[in-house]
Amino acid sequence: MKENEAIISWKVAGLALGLLLTLATFLVKPLGVSTQFVVTDAIAVHAVAPEAAESNTYLSKYGSKDDWGVGYGWMLVAGMFAGGLITSRLLRAKQPQADKGSMPPMWAAVFGASRGKRFAAAFAGGVLLLFGARLAGGCTSGHMISGMSQLALSSFVFGLFTFGSAIAAAHLLYRKRG
Repeated sequence: MKENEAIISWKVAGLALGLLLTLATFLVKPLGVSTQFVVTDAIAVHAVAPEAAESNTYLSKYGSKDDWGVGYGWMLVAGMFAGGLITSRLLRAKQPQADKGSMPPMWAAVFGASRGKRFAAAFAGGVLLLFGARLAGGCTSGHMISGMSQLALSSFVFGLFTFGSAIAAAHLLYRKRG
């Protein structure tokens, strides 16, 4: 395989994702991930303090016995972790910084080569993304994959602001320092 050659064409991968999404929506409901965290919280609060859960406007909407997030949702979350791990192992040699865990040069130039700092930044970014996703009523997979495929205006707005803020943050974080 050539250096710049993809294992699978982006066109084939996009078509496969679209067909999988259509099947998932038909069989269960549209995909989304961040709701699983809320569902789990709601189930726990309903079990420990049901009156508190019912009086909370947010938690009262989630955690019922027929809430699909209990089973299918966590399988999706686990599948994302497993898929990421498997893919990273299979494609490790194709990674630009595959030599024994070195940092991407751009990151190291601005923030140093500390793995702990990189993991902390990634974790903090994930927490902020999850918080924003719940604030927006859905996560990137729910809005940008499921919502856009259903032509939901809120999903297009979410996508615009997600990419816009990511670009602005990258410019701010990686601006030339002098």
